[in-house]
Amino acid sequence: MSASGEQRTRERLVSLDVFRGMTVAGMLLVNNPGTWSAMYPPLGHAKWHGWTPTDLIFPFFLFIVGITTQMSLQARRARGDDEQAIVRQIFRRGSLIFLFGLMLSAFPFFTFTPIAGQLDASFLDRVIHRVEHLRIMGVLQRIGLAYLVGALLTWRTTLRQQVGIVWVLLLGYWALMTLVPVPDTGVAGRFVLDQPEQLLSAWVDRTVLGLDHLYSGSKTWDPEGLLSTIPAIGTMMLGSFAGRWIAQASRPLTERLSGLYAIGSVVMVLGLMWDWVFPINKSLWTSSYVLFSGGMAAVALATCMWLIDVLGVKRWTFPFVVYGMNPMLAFLGSGLMARLISSILVFDLGGGTRASVQGLTYKGLFASWLPPREASLAYALSFVALWFLILRAAWKRGIVLKV
Repeated sequence: MSASGEQRTRERLVSLDVFRGMTVAGMLLVNNPGTWSAMYPPLGHAKWHGWTPTDLIFPFFLFIVGITTQMSLQARRARGDDEQAIVRQIFRRGSLIFLFGLMLSAFPFFTFTPIAGQLDASFLDRVIHRVEHLRIMGVLQRIGLAYLVGALLTWRTTLRQQVGIVWVLLLGYWALMTLVPVPDTGVAGRFVLDQPEQLLSAWVDRTVLGLDHLYSGSKTWDPEGLLSTIPAIGTMMLGSFAGRWIAQASRPLTERLSGLYAIGSVVMVLGLMWDWVFPINKSLWTSSYVLFSGGMAAVALATCMWLIDVLGVKRWTFPFVVYGMNPMLAFLGSGLMARLISSILVFDLGGGTRASVQGLTYKGLFASWLPPREASLAYALSFVALWFLILRAAWKRGIVLKV
């Protein structure tokens, strides 16, 4: 490869790091408000159908996983790696990501709140209770499964076959969710799309995982459940298509960017059209949501590359590069910290009042002088800034959590 080709590849990877870093920083921002009761609407999820900017963060990250997976497969083949070694690495990475998510769900590995019916629960009782009520699925678990299955589906298949697979996944999921009668009610999903507990995906979650292993906020179904992970694989594979296109260094960069803009826009429109019969919905990860968010991700990434690689506007990128180079450490570390300071480190202030470290910090540093929404946003921004400092220190020491 020529020097100019090497430079384009390096710049392209910086653009990807920036895009990934923006996604991870955005995830921390929306997951850590000062209070959930005072938030600007774009920083919260849509109540059910529809979307907000927050609803784009998770699929953007899965889209990036698809891009990096495609580039990794191409790079390993280019240096002559054994195909079976590639498959072993796919299984290893997918399993580790799933395991990390399960450990994050289990932390601190015992029930630290009062247990109903057990006034004098021992430590062993609390550990057992935690296992019996452990949420099995979650964000990292979905990423791990989508990566594992998506990588295997793109391992030895052609582009034409992969496009066909994506359409089978999306059309098949649409048919299951809208046409198949739910076993415990006999009602097809198209009649109850506004009732999440009545849908086939909820029935699968309850039947396979059990009520005690679902997301506590929804109780009878899981927003990262089993059936809705099927179309999430499609999101990952859309990213792999983008990665295949971006990696064609023989094409001028402007041509590749134009392609991302054009295809991304078309896919977005297809998603909006599908929304008429199968609404865009993040919690259900509907087929229309896959196309809409995947097209939006392609357009957003192309914009990032245009600003950085074509116009050379790079002064703003450093914080996002730092976030983008260590996404697993950012997600796991911030998740553990958030749970620790908001749920575990809780103090008795007397008079029946209890407060967490997070609550005391929010009230003392922000809510004491700012209006509720501004205070909540200021706390979230401070959390993001704190993790930038942590990740920057890790980056300087060469500490990167890889799987």
